Order: sequence, then C-alpha cells, then structure tokens
Amino acid sequence: MAGSALGREEYIEQAYFFRVYRERLEDSTPSQEILAALKEEILTTTKLPMAIDFLIGEIQLNGRLADGMVRLSHYFSPFQTFIVQKAEEDNARFDFRVALKILECEAEFRSSEELDQAALFVYQFECLARNRLGYDHGISAIADDSVYSQEWRDWIRKIRFDLGTVDFSDMLYMRSEQHVIDVQKRQNNPDYRPSYPVLFDSRAGRIARANHGKDPLYLFAALQRQLGYPVVPRGKAIVRPEVHPALEARIHRLEARLSLLEQEEKGGIDLSPFYEDGGKFKDDPKTI
Repeated sequence: MAGSALGREEYIEQAYFFRVYRERLEDSTPSQEILAALKEEILTTTKLPMAIDFLIGEIQLNGRLADGMVRLSHYFSPFQTFIVQKAEEDNARFDFRVALKILECEAEFRSSEELDQAALFVYQFECLARNRLGYDHGISAIADDSVYSQEWRDWIRKIRFDLGTVDFSDMLYMRSEQHVIDVQKRQNNPDYRPSYPVLFDSRAGRIARANHGKDPLYLFAALQRQLGYPVVPRGKAIVRPEVHPALEARIHRLEARLSLLEQEEKGGIDLSPFYEDGGKFKDDPKTI
C-alpha cells in the first residue's frame, strides 16, 4: 500500500528525527535509547511520536527498524522504507548513517511549500544509482509514493523496463517541454502537442539534451548546479593514517621476536637465518 502524503509539519519533524538519530548513532548511542529519547523530543502535534513508539517495540522484537516501517506504510513512504531495508540487510555495504542522511535531506525537501515532483524524482533516482541499491525494487518504491500524480507514477513504472536500454538523459528529455519546442521548430508546427504528458520543464530538458550519451552523474550534477535540485549525500571516504617509519620498524622487530617465541614453543629455534656464509652469526642487532 502506498504511503500517504503528509503535511509540512510532519516532514519537518521527520527531518529532525533522521538527523538526530544519525548524530547520536555516531556517538555510539544504542538505537533503543535514541528512539526513546526522540519520542519525548518530537512535537506531539504530529503523528511521529506514535510511529516512534511502534518502532521501539519492533526494534526490540526483531532488531530492525525497517520491519516497523513496513507496517507503518500509511506514514512512512515506500522509498523511505526501501532505503532503511537496504541499509539493514545482512552484509550490506550501504552505510546506515548515509541512509539516514538521505532520508533527512528528502524530508527537508518534502517540507517545502511547493514540492517539485521532478526534483524529488531525480533525487530519489540518483540515490539508487549512486549507492547501487538496485533499480527493480527501488523504482517500484518510488512509483508507489502517493506524493506523485498519476501521470508521474505511470511514467516511473514505464522507465523501470527501459533502464539499461535507453539513456536516462533521453528519457528525461523526451518528457520535457524542450522536446516539444524542438519538434515544433523541426516540423514548423507551433500547434504540435504530444500525446503523452510533459513532466519536466524546458530548462531540465536542455540540460538533459546536453548530457546525451554521458554518465548520468554528470546530468545529476548539472541539474543541481543550474536548477537547485537537492544534492544526494555521500559517505565519507575512510583515510588510513600513515604509520611512522620508526614505529613500523619496531613492529617488524616485535613480529620477529614473536616468531622466535612460537618456534621455541614448537620444540626449537631455527637459527639458520642469522648465519652468514661460513657459519658465523650476523653482527646486525636489527635482525633479532
């Protein structure tokens, strides 16, 4: 069942919920404690405290947040539930904190006075593409969101079968006002109107046409720069600290000594690596 579109007040509190949840997870606070505290912090004029109360019971029973969100499909959108499910999968490479950041930014965008369906769709689609979450179930979750009109839902379900064979920028361009303008000029027919609904404005259409045959990530970046589309959060790269040369040399010596101790426990120490040609010991103390 598709989730219902909520009021602006609900999305503002959702954005706060996902942000604080992520920040406290980074402080190694258990999820149950985070949810219990957030239940008291969230504005009680919204339905979110009741949803959190239900999530607390589900996470205590099953250990997964997504299990409770599935049963609250009238409150959480299918896309929100899908993102949490992918983050909670066994052996998942999708960071749960990144998932919460994605949902935080999406809730903030949904709380705007006039929701741009085109910008929201591109944001959700980029989340799937950039994090490799899979298009099959991901596109279905986007299409089931009641925030989209029926025209949008029909088109989203249609492109689910065209992905991989048709360039995404071409899909966007064909449903834009710019494509209509180009056909009118090419046919010299100002009265031309397509038989399908136009979903994107002429600015998005021009950007899509300019990115024909390119990586879709370039298209997403251009839409964000030029039209202010929301930016998809990314995980932080893990930078391994460099080991000081002196510390590295000491570690090697410790490893050599541990190796000698292991050989002694097994019944004897092999001294051949410490002999020079002629049967004499090496004088270099670093070898021990």
